[in-house]
Amino acid sequence: MNIAFFLYPKQDVVCLTKQATLRQTLEKMEFHRYTAVPILSEDGKYVGTVTEGDLLWFLKGRNGISFENAHRHSLAEVPLRMTNTPVSINSSMEQLIGLIKNQNFVPVIDDMEKFIGIVRRSDVIEYCAKSLLAAGNGAEV
Repeated sequence: MNIAFFLYPKQDVVCLTKQATLRQTLEKMEFHRYTAVPILSEDGKYVGTVTEGDLLWFLKGRNGISFENAHRHSLAEVPLRMTNTPVSINSSMEQLIGLIKNQNFVPVIDDMEKFIGIVRRSDVIEYCAKSLLAAGNGAEV
């Protein structure tokens, strides 16, 4: 088994850059119903993950920021509290499992450290559940 089996490719992942406004960030997260979104650099490298909590704590600590003026503030201003550690596409499944148990998703990077997608915890759990069911029936996955 290899990480590529679980890869949810970049073109299907909602991503942001630090230049995104708070309003754009909130609207994307609301529209897609995501609680966390990867942040990429201008050259396509993974730089972090923004969460709903990051946005809430930022807004709580700043007087005068509202949804109406959120377009005046960028994601670069928001301190990120969580680090979703990325894995290389060539990493072992053991490395992936070590991270995915504590992260909703694991960013995946290529040999040039460019973001190529994510592995979602739900996909790994679903695969494991199917494998256990199949093994219980004497079938092979």
